[in-house]
Amino acid sequence: MKLQIVPARTGVLWVRQGLAVFWRQPLAFISLFFFFMAVVSIASQLPVVGGAVALALLPAMTLALLAATAHAANAAPGRPAAGSVFMAALQAVRRDIKQLAVMGVLYAIGFLAVMGISALADGGQFAAIYLFGGELTPEIAQQDDFQVAVWIAMALYLPLSLGFWHAPALLHWHGVPPVKSIFFSLVACFRNFGALTLFGIVWLGVFIGAGIVVSRLTGLMMAVGAMGGGDAGSAIASVLMVGGALVLAAMFSCSIWFSFRDTFK
Repeated sequence: MKLQIVPARTGVLWVRQGLAVFWRQPLAFISLFFFFMAVVSIASQLPVVGGAVALALLPAMTLALLAATAHAANAAPGRPAAGSVFMAALQAVRRDIKQLAVMGVLYAIGFLAVMGISALADGGQFAAIYLFGGELTPEIAQQDDFQVAVWIAMALYLPLSLGFWHAPALLHWHGVPPVKSIFFSLVACFRNFGALTLFGIVWLGVFIGAGIVVSRLTGLMMAVGAMGGGDAGSAIASVLMVGGALVLAAMFSCSIWFSFRDTFK
């Protein structure tokens, strides 16, 4: 395994490659993403430990999506079968399930530590809203302590997310133990910070552009529904918003694989 330093412009290429692979089998990737999100959502409903269990599942979900992308990218010319995309994802998780569980525990501990530190600024208001779904009112959002807690959480979550950016892939494809894979991922992300920054900027532009389109469509659907005197327009608008977010998240997940592939040889 060797760390590769890539030019900043490679970040744009990762986005393009991810989008290209996604469109080879879009329904398979959307379905796979929805499946794992459903698993995480169900796990979060467990009493007491649900939130921690849901967090611990995220490295496994990441690996599944990476393995599916790798399978689709390396498949013979044409559209890979949807079933083979699913099987590649599930087999990757099954092979490394014990190590992924360890990595998941480390991620859950790290994330809860971030929330705990942010709670020192506002008494835990932000952490409670984020973790337990409390109501965020304009009054709370405008509090100085609450805003400080948000910024602390964002600042601390960045290195945590970078540590787990390549970690599941390093575990699976290079056999690197969980703790070392997190460290190597963090180092690699900082060494290729220019490419990752451009990658993030391009994706931000995609999200904003897609958000504008979806908001225009939802506004149109709601207006049509209001003219008809029914709730059909609002229902369609909700489906568009949720569906659009799901598609964008699946596309983004496909791009992550290429950032790993070009970073480690």
